[in-house]
Amino acid sequence: MGIIRVGALFLAGIVVSSAASAAGLHGQVSLVSGDIQSSLADLTDTVVFYKPDSEVRVRPLGGDLTITMRGKSFVPHVLAITDGSTVRFANSDPILHNVFSTSSPNDFDMGLYGTGPGKTKTFDHTGLVRVYCNVHHEMFAYILVLDTPYFTTVHEDGSFDLGSIPPGPGELTVWNPRGEVWRQHLAGLSVDALSVQLKLTRNGVPAHFNKFGKPYDKNANPGY
Repeated sequence: MGIIRVGALFLAGIVVSSAASAAGLHGQVSLVSGDIQSSLADLTDTVVFYKPDSEVRVRPLGGDLTITMRGKSFVPHVLAITDGSTVRFANSDPILHNVFSTSSPNDFDMGLYGTGPGKTKTFDHTGLVRVYCNVHHEMFAYILVLDTPYFTTVHEDGSFDLGSIPPGPGELTVWNPRGEVWRQHLAGLSVDALSVQLKLTRNGVPAHFNKFGKPYDKNANPGY
């Protein structure tokens, strides 16, 4: 995934043991915010995923994968999916929204639409997709398109459980949209207990332009 870069994150402790067969991978994530404001929602935005070095079959996710526009926000704020999965963008607000992304090659523009089941987009390329509304500058979300089936999000208490992962070497990644990315290559080891502290480095709404590459109109019709 070319969009991901390793940053200065803090590893609190790792306990590992050899394994000859598939083993569970679980642990705990905490956030170090310093002077940056943080909330419980920031912790549950964290995605943990593991990619074996050996080739692994990845299928599109089934079911109804939906990001809902509610109260001029995207819910959920972070969505992890596999390559080829289709996401629905539903509008539950009594106003118009225009969902778009300039994250090439997953870029899209759904145009203005109102309340209802919304529109869908299939994401055929791995990477980070930054999602915005062309009407409301404060609306933003992230879709992480993965090339591995071994991923999960962090619970409210900071815990995560990937379940069984295949034997052999692979790379473990912990990602949060407001911090740097932590990665470690596991050389044929299974992680029995993992504790990771992520340092938050970004705050507030990310700087971005509208879909035309221009600043947002602060005097836009408040009815939208």
